[in-house]
Amino acid sequence: MALRFRNLEVTPEDSVDRWGAEGMLAAIDRGGADDWRKIILAIQVAPYGPVAADLEEALELAESRGSAQLLRSALERARQTPEQRVIERLRMLAFETDLGQGDLAARIGTSRTRLNSYLSGAVMPSAALVERIAEVGRIRRSELV
Repeated sequence: MALRFRNLEVTPEDSVDRWGAEGMLAAIDRGGADDWRKIILAIQVAPYGPVAADLEEALELAESRGSAQLLRSALERARQTPEQRVIERLRMLAFETDLGQGDLAARIGTSRTRLNSYLSGAVMPSAALVERIAEVGRIRRSELV
């Protein structure tokens, strides 16, 4: 069922920046993936802009926990620095290898303590190191198949 706004002078077809917090709340509680996608695109463009502020207000009042969590996560991701995104990706890749830090470090040619400094964000890894971990993950997945 298509999203409809009640008691608002805007429609879901209008630009998201015109929805306000009430429109955002309706989209969170009664909308669907297409509506949420519009919001996510707007906050990716301006993570601290008016749409993001309206979204923050609506999230405080939302009843739909699942869609609210999805949009909260999207807002947090949009506000991450590039360095934070790299560290998050590195952690995900390391987790997906299903190896302990010592084993993973040995496979990528570094020490466990150095790998830990990358995973903790204390040291920014090179792109080559990120790709080595991704390759270990691909090899591990192929071994399991």
